[in-house]
Amino acid sequence: MLTSLKPRKLVIRQSKISYKSSEIHPLARFVTEEAVCLKFKIKFEDIYVVECWQYIVYVHGKGLSKFVSYADFPPVIGVAPPTTLEATKWRRRWLKKHSFIYSKQAPVWWGRFFAIQFKQAFSDKVLYEWGKLINLIRFAFNEEILQQLRNCYRHNKELLVSS
Repeated sequence: MLTSLKPRKLVIRQSKISYKSSEIHPLARFVTEEAVCLKFKIKFEDIYVVECWQYIVYVHGKGLSKFVSYADFPPVIGVAPPTTLEATKWRRRWLKKHSFIYSKQAPVWWGRFFAIQFKQAFSDKVLYEWGKLINLIRFAFNEEILQQLRNCYRHNKELLVSS
């Protein structure tokens, strides 16, 4: 799996994601170790395995053993973009998960996830693809988080141009 631990430097490491079902869930393409680390506030080294079952994801790590919905994972570039049906699943999940505040928006850590992806983009093209994805799912964020993501995008674009 290609990933980056430091901004603008590619590192190849072995994936800890394991598919345990012959039927792959459509949202499985968005399951990443980076998202697991942010969601559960753990380090990559502390993840033992992320098992993708037919309808649920099992995350096992140091002091962690959780079943997670596929709808908890943010979309990524390099795979098919999210569909309208998938956006509906996310919204339903957010409403169910955060019903006490009646929110149809993504959890705050999604914003941090995308800001990190902007910082780790090693080329203008990759940064542009992340920006396109954010534009596609802008419904998921409130105006404040969207503005922070736009600022982060612009800042990283300037860094890429100047280097």
